[in-house]
Amino acid sequence: MNYRHHFHAGNFADVMKHALLVRLVVALQKKEKGFLYLDTHAGRGSYDLAAEAQGDSLARQPEYPNGIGRLWTRTDLPAELTGYVELVKKFDRERGNQEAPPRYYPGSPRIVQMLARPQDRLALCEKQPEEFELLDIELSREPRVSVQERDGYGAVRAMLPPPEKRALILIDPPFEQANEFAQMVTAVGEGLARFPSGVFALWYPLTERARVDAFLDGLMDLKLPPTLAMELMVAGEASALKMKGCGLVVINPPWQFDREAGPSLTWLAEALAQERGANARCRWLVPEK
Repeated sequence: MNYRHHFHAGNFADVMKHALLVRLVVALQKKEKGFLYLDTHAGRGSYDLAAEAQGDSLARQPEYPNGIGRLWTRTDLPAELTGYVELVKKFDRERGNQEAPPRYYPGSPRIVQMLARPQDRLALCEKQPEEFELLDIELSREPRVSVQERDGYGAVRAMLPPPEKRALILIDPPFEQANEFAQMVTAVGEGLARFPSGVFALWYPLTERARVDAFLDGLMDLKLPPTLAMELMVAGEASALKMKGCGLVVINPPWQFDREAGPSLTWLAEALAQERGANARCRWLVPEK
């Protein structure tokens, strides 16, 4: 499949991924020492949701109404999700939107940049020339942010271990290549060999269960440290939807991260359900000791 970020900005998968990303950053910031945030497939950094509906050539159905749009006016958000939604609303307002529905949505790089402290550092990688150009315009002038036009998988080898001795690595590819899962496994293996204590977050779509299970088995072959797998389904397995859900594997998750993630995903499964069978699960692939 092709999961270019700008086609799907603000959809249910972004909500799940970014809500958990905010919690990961907040957890790492409980310690005063700074950390490196490495984004291997950064995209363009921010998205105009109105432009998203135009597609590259033809009008298309926007996906954000079934994602961030469903949370926009909710008054019963769990505490673990409030920070994420407020951050997106702040970004939307600062870009000039005064209308009721959301218009501007921050990508992962901008979300982390908005949360970053002076001692935290961002390295953002994007190899698609058009996406890189927009990312460079969006974030290259921010302090302690480097934007690089390069293959993000190679950046895992090149940038670890970081001088800070702490890192959060987000691997969130567009799944344009048939071997994307295999490349993710290889990158994680190389990253852990160079930096065993790094926090690795790997996003994946839920389209074919067999492919995802093979991916998780491949990760397990690496003899992982504590590893948490979280999945959100907006429809049941029998649904005709091409992408029924998504997942995030977190290697070396912060202490008690599962206690926040589990209830948040359960709430999101109900709030973002598109068809019957929506559900969420949070399980340890390798338990904490």
